[in-house]
Amino acid sequence: MKKYDVTGIGNALVDIEFKVTDQFFLENGVEKGLMTLVDEERQNSLMGVINTAEAKKQAGGSAANTIVAVSQFGGKSFYCFRVADDELGHFYLKDLNDSGVDIALVPERLENGVTGKCLVMVTEDSERTMNTFLGITQNFSVKDIHESAIKDSKYLFIEGYLVTSPNGKEAMLHAKKAAEEAGTKVALTFSDPAMVKYFKSNFDDVIGPSVDLLFANEEEAMLYTGKDNLLEAREEMKKAAKHFVITQGKNGAMIFDGDTFIDIEPYKTTAIDSNGAGDMFAGAFLYGITNGHSYASSGKLASMASSQIVSQFGPRLQWHQAKDILARLNP
Repeated sequence: MKKYDVTGIGNALVDIEFKVTDQFFLENGVEKGLMTLVDEERQNSLMGVINTAEAKKQAGGSAANTIVAVSQFGGKSFYCFRVADDELGHFYLKDLNDSGVDIALVPERLENGVTGKCLVMVTEDSERTMNTFLGITQNFSVKDIHESAIKDSKYLFIEGYLVTSPNGKEAMLHAKKAAEEAGTKVALTFSDPAMVKYFKSNFDDVIGPSVDLLFANEEEAMLYTGKDNLLEAREEMKKAAKHFVITQGKNGAMIFDGDTFIDIEPYKTTAIDSNGAGDMFAGAFLYGITNGHSYASSGKLASMASSQIVSQFGPRLQWHQAKDILARLNP
């Protein structure tokens, strides 16, 4: 028996989420609908023109959102990350601890620097636009990997955003090797279409012969496989992963369980904020398959959870919401 269901590795970012109009993007030169890496000066200039009093602040980053979701549904999770010895770094540690996620970092061991921040700008059409200053998390490296946690986990979950730096890619490869040697299954998420578009060769290196589980949305699946339709893309995806999930937004999701394709129906919802929907799907799905649920049942749970997330502001469920969703899955 392994101690953890999932150990994750990824960028640690404090998400600062707020509502904006399309006019805000025009006035401030922000490209809508994308995740854009910016320097600290650019991020600070944007923060100077937003109403931070109404902003929602949480410990985030793609993999962190997924790992918190695993915990909220009742799973046991661990997270490997890097934050600085500043106000937001201490906030990050407390938020993960309060979310039931095991971590190795303590305030006394934090390094000097600036904790990464992600400005999440949500428009009325529920689309999210992110401007990210990585701060100290851009130095995430092999030394931030806790092999003991990976070896004592059913799954290692790797965030795709790490492919942008040589040290991040090295950490991904190191963690994957440690997992494979310990019989821990490896799950990878592409994280963002831009990551696939500009760093495909890095993903090829990390995936190697195969991964156990791959998460992608439709655009990422087609970009990675070089196919212009989903039917061809999903066949090509079999070469990269033993199992995979392709999320399809309002159309639900498609799961390959190693033998057959399973269509996961969407749940009716009124979308107001798409931030974190993919992260939530991955977290709920990982919880399911590590806690006795079938791929179909795990997909249903993930679809229910992500439909709840897009109907509210922010990338995280309340604890009672996770329990309610589980109760609906198992009436």
